[in-house]
Amino acid sequence: MLAVTALGGISHAATGGNGTGDQQQTQAPATPAAYVTQATPEASATPAAPEGSATPASPTASAPSAGPATAQDASDARIKITPGQGAHNVGVDHPVEVTVSDGKLTKVTMTAVATGAEVPGTLAADGTSWQPDSALKPATRYQIAAEAQDTQGRSAAENATIATVSPANDFIGHLSPLNGSTVGVGMPVTVTFDKAITDKAAVQSEIQVRSSSGQQVVGHWLNDGRLDFRPETYWKPGSTVTVDMNVGGVQKTVTFKIGRSQISTVDAKTKQMTVVRDGKKIKTIPISSGSTEHPTYNGQMVISEKFRHIRMNAASVNLTEKDGKPSYDIAAVPHAMRLSDSGTFIHGNYWGADSVFGKVNTSHGCVGLKDVKGGGDSTKPAAWFFDHSLIGDVVIVKNSDDKTTLAPDNGLSDWNVPWSEWTAGSATN
Repeated sequence: MLAVTALGGISHAATGGNGTGDQQQTQAPATPAAYVTQATPEASATPAAPEGSATPASPTASAPSAGPATAQDASDARIKITPGQGAHNVGVDHPVEVTVSDGKLTKVTMTAVATGAEVPGTLAADGTSWQPDSALKPATRYQIAAEAQDTQGRSAAENATIATVSPANDFIGHLSPLNGSTVGVGMPVTVTFDKAITDKAAVQSEIQVRSSSGQQVVGHWLNDGRLDFRPETYWKPGSTVTVDMNVGGVQKTVTFKIGRSQISTVDAKTKQMTVVRDGKKIKTIPISSGSTEHPTYNGQMVISEKFRHIRMNAASVNLTEKDGKPSYDIAAVPHAMRLSDSGTFIHGNYWGADSVFGKVNTSHGCVGLKDVKGGGDSTKPAAWFFDHSLIGDVVIVKNSDDKTTLAPDNGLSDWNVPWSEWTAGSATN
């Protein structure tokens, strides 16, 4: 039996918009960004993942290293969360544990994403481990956030999201975007599965996607565990998309709204980003993209997650100094929006000089916009773009030195697949 379940969200990604048509919902990424270790949400953040999204197969393209181009004094403390990020079908009695080496834990929280309910737990007397006090609930998505300090008082942080087993757990499918949400024109419908699907035609035939615009919508298997649906061109602004499922005897209908059209184009050569809303250019923003050594991906990407602050650490993309410490470890990168699962973000940059933006590409693969530390100045370009962006908005990068092919399952990069190839990837055509 194939059971499609709604498991709530993946993370408390920050939302917030102050422009007309800027209503925002958050959607969890399919795979965590390689260098992101902890997100700092707003107090009123919306739980992220739409009807519970999940982890697909690993991206088939290697990401350019992404992140701020600066080194900071990093903590020696190393936090480990068991089971790791993205674990699914976790048993309700499975040992969940947070441990630290070369330091002591200072704070650990485990929260049910859909409800916000915190799971009570106990920190060991020596401060090196933490465990929940009781069994977990089935078919529930939890977020674990841990903080620690080393002997010199330097902070470290780590987080992970896990999903517990469902009673109908032969297969579990996770659907995005969120029922009732408003998203940008580039947001595909994504169904991910915890196990490889062998009879793809049978599964796909039980999932129907239609748009009030009348656009033809076709499914495409990005891999054995992920099925996406989209039209030939971006969704029509103002349309409503309906997903009907009757999978393994489970019936479910999900609807979401397409907001205004916003397509932003980053030109790595001119180092400018042009923001076009509903066909009209509304702003041009100076940027700094990936350096020659770490170029940003070319191609069509889609904003899949938003954080007002997020921690970025270079060690997880193997950018380290001779002593093994990360080349950078920045606790609160402001106004960060994910563009790929492998670590590409468009985010605020407060450490770069004014002369960098629009002049020099300096990053490890991300797209940087001028900002202030803490992100508290709403007049800065990064704050403006964050506040005027929706999950599902399109960001196109062109003229970068990167020569690799952005894999369609690396984030929500479906639009890089030509329509003829997209339709050929359907199991029901």
